Amino acid sequence: MESKIEVLATVKVQHSDDLYKIVDCLNRTLKRDNLMFGLALDENDKRQAIFTIYRT
Repeated sequence: MESKIEVLATVKVQHSDDLYKIVDCLNRTLKRDNLMFGLALDENDKRQAIFTIYRT
């Protein structure tokens, strides 16, 4: 069984220490709707975070 993950949207935002809490809440709340959320630091600018929405 192959799992296909589709990127729906990506945006750069200012990094915040609590930003991961929002991503965690979204993942817990919307996983049954086949949505997944990711957060990563921008490799070129550590003050920026990359927020991504996926459909699973």
